[in-house]
Amino acid sequence: MRAINPNNPHGDSHTHHILSVLVQNRPGVLARVASLFARRGYNIFSLAVAPTEEPDYSRITIVVDISATPLEQIVKQLFKLIDVVRITELDPRRSVERELMVVTVRADGSQRGQVVELANIFEARVLAVGAEAMTVSLDGNPEKLDDFEELLRAYGIVESQRTGRIALPKLDREARKGAAKGKAS
Repeated sequence: MRAINPNNPHGDSHTHHILSVLVQNRPGVLARVASLFARRGYNIFSLAVAPTEEPDYSRITIVVDISATPLEQIVKQLFKLIDVVRITELDPRRSVERELMVVTVRADGSQRGQVVELANIFEARVLAVGAEAMTVSLDGNPEKLDDFEELLRAYGIVESQRTGRIALPKLDREARKGAAKGKAS
């Protein structure tokens, strides 16, 4: 069970906040947004950016490890950037989060079956197999990736790379029902 942290209004046990920032898709916008955090000495824990369903806009998902008060100040300053359209802080309990990990793990002939079995349990994909190692990919919530990575450490991780976290708000029940009906027609 996670403890409630007074610095995080969503009750998570750490001070990570997830910001979804909708911006105009123009050169230099990401640099201006990231530099706002850097100038204030705040570390960005995770950062992902890509165009949205509308090519004129991009969504930047920022996971930052700061208390609520400085976060409010940064949000106010982000709104002052001309290319920022909307900022939403996502509640981890009311959002869908995903991340992708690609990892190369030591796995000679005697260990390969064990690594493949572990990959199957986590619904990971084997991307490449060599004489002494395998490359595997897994997408899912960050905790699932953490668990998978921890179990792979016993075999020896050669290299790993994780994308930044992406997140969207969960649909409310009525929206999900409507989406399901629309999909069936």
